[in-house]
Amino acid sequence: MAALGYAVGTEPDGDEGGDEGRTRLLAAAALTVPVLALSMFPALRYPGWAWLAAVLATPVVLWAGAGFHRAALAGLRHRTATMDTLVSLGTLAAWGWSVAVLLAGDPAAADPGGHVYFEVASVIVVLILLGRWLEGRARRRSGQALRRLLELGAGTAMVLRDGAEVPVPAEAVAVGDRFVVRPGQKLATDGVVEQGRSSIDRSLLTGESVPVEVGPGDDVTGATVNLEGRLVVRATRVGADTALAQIVRLVEAAQGSKAPVQRLADRVAGVFVPVVLGVAAVTLAGWLVTGHDAGEAVSAAVAVLIVACPCALGLATPTAVMAGTGRGAQLGILIRGAEVLERAGRVTTALLDKTGTVTEGRMSLVEVAADDGTDPDRLLALAASLEDASEHPVARAVADGARDRGLALSPAEAFRNLPGRGVSGRVGGHELLVGSAGLLEERGWTVPERVVAAADAMRATGRTAVVAGWDGRARGVLAVADRVKPGARAAVERLRALGLETVLLTGDHRATAATVAGELGVDELAAELLPDGKVAEVRRRQRAGQVVAMVGDGVNDAPALAQADVGVALGGGADVAVEASDLTLVGGDPNGVADAVALSRETYATIKQNLFWAFAYNVAAIPLAALGRLHPMVAAAAMSLSSVFVVSCSLQLRAFSPARPRAVRARRLALAGVAVVALAAALVLSPGLTQPPPEPAQPPAQPAHPAGHPVSQERP
Repeated sequence: MAALGYAVGTEPDGDEGGDEGRTRLLAAAALTVPVLALSMFPALRYPGWAWLAAVLATPVVLWAGAGFHRAALAGLRHRTATMDTLVSLGTLAAWGWSVAVLLAGDPAAADPGGHVYFEVASVIVVLILLGRWLEGRARRRSGQALRRLLELGAGTAMVLRDGAEVPVPAEAVAVGDRFVVRPGQKLATDGVVEQGRSSIDRSLLTGESVPVEVGPGDDVTGATVNLEGRLVVRATRVGADTALAQIVRLVEAAQGSKAPVQRLADRVAGVFVPVVLGVAAVTLAGWLVTGHDAGEAVSAAVAVLIVACPCALGLATPTAVMAGTGRGAQLGILIRGAEVLERAGRVTTALLDKTGTVTEGRMSLVEVAADDGTDPDRLLALAASLEDASEHPVARAVADGARDRGLALSPAEAFRNLPGRGVSGRVGGHELLVGSAGLLEERGWTVPERVVAAADAMRATGRTAVVAGWDGRARGVLAVADRVKPGARAAVERLRALGLETVLLTGDHRATAATVAGELGVDELAAELLPDGKVAEVRRRQRAGQVVAMVGDGVNDAPALAQADVGVALGGGADVAVEASDLTLVGGDPNGVADAVALSRETYATIKQNLFWAFAYNVAAIPLAALGRLHPMVAAAAMSLSSVFVVSCSLQLRAFSPARPRAVRARRLALAGVAVVALAAALVLSPGLTQPPPEPAQPPAQPAHPAGHPVSQERP
């Protein structure tokens, strides 16, 4: 790897996203500003200004741009050409020619005008350093996802030693240790319950908001949260063997295995650079063969290299990325760099996490089914009054649902939490039980068949059924579920309209997931998946040639987000998910996924058009430079015009609208027409075209004798 120019186990060259990269960028920018001002505004020039420009531009090209030159040399050793090769070649040619003009004592050296190109070399270095620094900073920040994951675990475990609870650091817990977990605490490590019953929030693993009831013999996972009763757990997996550690490894492996997409500019440079070098070599040889002196031949060859150096290259990608990401930020879409834009524009499949992504991510009361002779409002009011004393997510959903319907709640007496089964107490003089049908049957209460049938029907559609009764009889069933977000179905329809296949991906039960999938109208469903299962699903589709976007918001989604070609995280979700993603939807609206894909396609199309104009003017000028018929002012104008059109195309992205995504394309095409006319006019009106190419130098003719004989050169 080192032989190929890559450093193993080190930061990228120049620490592009860190302090050193920022220092180089700021220093280069500070030196370039006066060079650019002197070159663009003749009023600022004074005798000898070009020497000042040379002094300021030299450290920019040789020091700030040293990374490009080293990369170009490494590529040369292995016979490859990339954007670094083009940048190095162009900047050194422009700088070297300009220095040579000054040192050779050119008659126009006091005010060389278009004969020196210090500003071209400096601006290219600064702009590309800016793009590299922004991308390097994004790479450095991606490692925060792993640190955030590791911070999710419990810090201390209450281990039982000789019957006493002893606080021990979580990492010191050994397999076989028994530890106590109280309500509201995280489990220190993976294990099996030996004593107690409770509800466990496993959203870390599954992303689902419905707690899981556990009791003796049930497996539990470290970093999940105990919601209710006291548990005694025997550790079965510790350290690197825990489920949390496996999630960390999945994220790390996915981030390391995602090969970066090669830049379009590199692919263009791989062809453009050898062609330009070949044309320069042929120009040099052609002028020498036709009898011109070495100075004229070298001048023509260097002119080819200078006009081939696209000053707009440094603007092509950064300006489009800045305009696209700026417009994305206005739409609530945060995009990490040009490579993300390229991949997002090529997405073919969208995998949508369920809970918190297309659903609200919290339990809500969705149905009240009262037995015959029971008023539904009274059923809900009594059940909610008792549930209001509990912190269980299902209980909170019932209590909040009653308040939303304007029902008054009464204080509960003799409240008792029954972990894993329900709650009991007295409300308004009635003895109440709210929980599973089995809880009521254990107490000897009557559970009518109609109530049992209603509960079964609710569970069959993926809802959580809560049976409520008083005074020895079940009176009805309350259904609690995670609601689909408003606009989620419209978001799926928009993705399908863009040609994407949509898949609902979830760790929830298939029955629940199927209900949500039917409401959304997705193409496929993959349910009951843990984090590694989601990663496997992403990989399976990538192997099939699909370009996959994963949309999620939870810790359990982080490995899949990192593995996907484009990871899309919803703002307000887990920090780990946001850090592991490529795109972030700030508002959490799933409609932003379609907006992001459409914006990415337009931005990437703009980058491609920019790269075309970054080369088109220069390619058109190369033959004229090779023939010695290109006026220096036309060369300077070509560089300026290409930059103007690149910037203009990029600025059209500010008008991007999800409602009219093709409007930007129409504006770009109009600018392309203007660019063609301007290019043709610049070349036709070139003063150099009106002059014939210089003739080879001829030896001076000797004066002839009147009789036709040459005058003797001898002294009389």
